[in-house]
Amino acid sequence: MSAGLNNAQLEAVNYVSGPCLVLAGAGSGKTRVITHKIGRLIEAGLEPKRIAAITFTNKAAAEMRERAKQLIGRGAKDVLICTFHALGVRIMREDGHVLGLKPQFSIMDADDVTSILKDCGGTTDAATARQWQWTISLWKNMGLNAEQAAAQAPDNNVRVIARIMALYQERLTAYQSVDFDDLIGMPLKLLAEFPEVRERWQAKMGHVLVDEYQDTNATQYEVLKHLVGERARFTAVGDDDQSIYGWRGATLDNLKRLPEDFQNLKVIKLEQNYRSTSAILRAANHVIEPNPKLYPKTLFSELGEGEPVRVVDAVNEEHEADRAIARIQSIRSGHSLESQHREFKDFAVLYRANHMARPFEQALRRANIPYKVSGGQSFFDKAEIKDLCAWFRLWINNDDDPAFLRAITSPKRGIGHQSLGQLGSFATQYKLSLFEALFAGSLPSAVNARAITGLHEFGRYINDLAYRARQTLGKEAALAFLLAWLQEIGYESHLYDGEDNEKVASARWTNVLEFCDWMAGRCGGEIEDATGAEATETKNLLEVAQTISLISTLSEREKDQNVVTLSTLHASKGLEWPHVMLVGVNEGLLPFKLGDDNTTEGASQEGILLRLQEERRLMYVGITRAQRSLAVSWTKRRKKGRESVAALPSRFIAEMRLDEKTVREDPREKLKALRAEFAQRAATAAAEAKP
Repeated sequence: MSAGLNNAQLEAVNYVSGPCLVLAGAGSGKTRVITHKIGRLIEAGLEPKRIAAITFTNKAAAEMRERAKQLIGRGAKDVLICTFHALGVRIMREDGHVLGLKPQFSIMDADDVTSILKDCGGTTDAATARQWQWTISLWKNMGLNAEQAAAQAPDNNVRVIARIMALYQERLTAYQSVDFDDLIGMPLKLLAEFPEVRERWQAKMGHVLVDEYQDTNATQYEVLKHLVGERARFTAVGDDDQSIYGWRGATLDNLKRLPEDFQNLKVIKLEQNYRSTSAILRAANHVIEPNPKLYPKTLFSELGEGEPVRVVDAVNEEHEADRAIARIQSIRSGHSLESQHREFKDFAVLYRANHMARPFEQALRRANIPYKVSGGQSFFDKAEIKDLCAWFRLWINNDDDPAFLRAITSPKRGIGHQSLGQLGSFATQYKLSLFEALFAGSLPSAVNARAITGLHEFGRYINDLAYRARQTLGKEAALAFLLAWLQEIGYESHLYDGEDNEKVASARWTNVLEFCDWMAGRCGGEIEDATGAEATETKNLLEVAQTISLISTLSEREKDQNVVTLSTLHASKGLEWPHVMLVGVNEGLLPFKLGDDNTTEGASQEGILLRLQEERRLMYVGITRAQRSLAVSWTKRRKKGRESVAALPSRFIAEMRLDEKTVREDPREKLKALRAEFAQRAATAAAEAKP
């Protein structure tokens, strides 16, 4: 099982008796180590169901599950491989009743949260509500409740947000709902404050493996500590040089705390990189060098020197995009790099911020080159999918008021806003959910008789659908049920009536049908479950509907697309491509503008330094996505509003210390040379063909 592992990887895999920190440099085979360690733990006699591997995205969890299955075989199906949030859901479905939460609680998405906060704070401005949402999320990730946040508020504005947070939490409790931050915060409360819950989960967890450990926040670290207890059988795998989510609450303090909290921690470094050439790694090592190191390491590669890293300067953004396209065309038609790395999917253009994609999209379209923008709108963010999910949420949890309001109006059922407003006032007065209020004996005193008939009909229909969904087992039955239900509510007509453009309506209806196929596939056990449950298990439609809120993208939709990838640096983490172009590497973009702190001078300088260190790690992540070739480009001028202003190359370009090995490249010259070479070859072939 351990064939093909290097010595450091072997050491990490074989150490199973205590706490272990594996410092896995970029491209050093960390997923391989995790899957082999799962196999080693099973070999050592640990039951697969007592092993948990926790990661950060559904995509990473699915990949790990697949790799474990290939390596271990049948035993892998019982290993719990899921995200932190999915584990939180599991703990809360089993033990949330201790906190007064029923097992069928709803998980609010970002839009629901925004609309609840607008209501709690008495504003119609979504941007203000999102700002509150951001602050409340940070507080929750720091383990603060509304009372604690108010107690340490520096000014009145923050105290107002703390008051809104208190109202928001009351509303969530009434709706029997949680937000995404609660999926970590509430399990922590259960584990920290209820010994019987903690002991039961510690007994379940024989060994916990945490992937991307550097991305954990303070609350996630506490969850881990309570799960592993004093036995401390865990393996944390991460890289302090790739910590790029400070703005989301991730903290490198978690790496510092490990040796303090676990005195017998074993630290193993993985420094051999299996992804990139020496030229690319040298640039990465140089860039990250100025950052302070918790555990110094230097990546090395045995893949050879490779192509020199290239620096490309451009006049402006359009010129930079044209040069990037010329580079793609040049590599695809040239013969200096291996021929197997010339498909469109072998290329990625990476940038600091979403808005930078536009000129590259335009240039790729002009050149008829297919592409995708990574990190764009999630399938689950589409209005038509959110409509259907609202119905599912209401089947599962009748107290979910935001789902109730969306379902009853999508499609419209002849129940007007006035009637819904009256129902809402009545429910608030008697502290009922909207659904409970439907059947209250005194409702006729608040809502007119005609509306009550419609409301009762809707309530009975929801109960009937939930009952039928629970009886609907397997793929074929689920698909038939979903299609019949959509016909019953007239959803296709609703989409076409709501769109002026028939083509748009048709695309939205196609999304709905695709979603139904996907749901049915999950019922049939054909598609992995986000909570880590084995995929081959047949489920009823209601069970599948419960896991929907956890899934952020339909990863099945993106398999094997032969297209160029445009992506932000943050979204590129964990991915790799043969040919990478880092673009917009200018001061003020990467590193992002640093000098805008309004705090005291000392704190400001410290804050700027910490942000610069994180931006440097972002550059390092970008460089280490490249396997065979890397080009770094910057522009001499950039758009600022309607003006064009002078711009400077990023300090990180100098920090790569490319010196004499740098090739300052003009792709147009290269194309000219290639054309001349092809013409010469054609002329030679023609001459040889003459008798």
